[in-house]
Amino acid sequence: MSANPDKVDLRIEGAGWEEIDAEALARRCFAAVENAEKDVAAPVSILLTDDAAMRKLNAHFRSKDKPTNVLSFPPGDIPWPDYNYLGDLALGFETCKREAAEKNISLADHAAHLMVHGMLHLLGYDHENDAEAEEMERRETEILAALGVGDPYAESHAEMERG
Repeated sequence: MSANPDKVDLRIEGAGWEEIDAEALARRCFAAVENAEKDVAAPVSILLTDDAAMRKLNAHFRSKDKPTNVLSFPPGDIPWPDYNYLGDLALGFETCKREAAEKNISLADHAAHLMVHGMLHLLGYDHENDAEAEEMERRETEILAALGVGDPYAESHAEMERG
């Protein structure tokens, strides 16, 4: 499972991301999504940045004046009809790092989850209702398992079963 290097455009513009091998991780995540979802359009652009930049992006594009862990931007109206482009992702370091610590998982595993989550959004998956959320979580879990990353929803599913 290896992605064509031309399919992943990774930019690192925030401090802290050197804690992980972000380039290898991004390529592995793309390859796993590409393997699982046969209609993947490529390339994808991934920006690893900081919470200050994520706050600006979130405020501008979603009217939410706060940082977030991941944002997905579909390609919109591309003027070249034959150009196959999945879209853009942005991840914020401080939020990702904090969430990983709260979940007691590695930063790399959490970043992998967010990259896969974002790519699935670009492919049309969503979690606006329970049925959509269940399908998206199922796909994320399957793709992450192929990467050797544990089920990020295991705890919430266990709580629901106990509930």
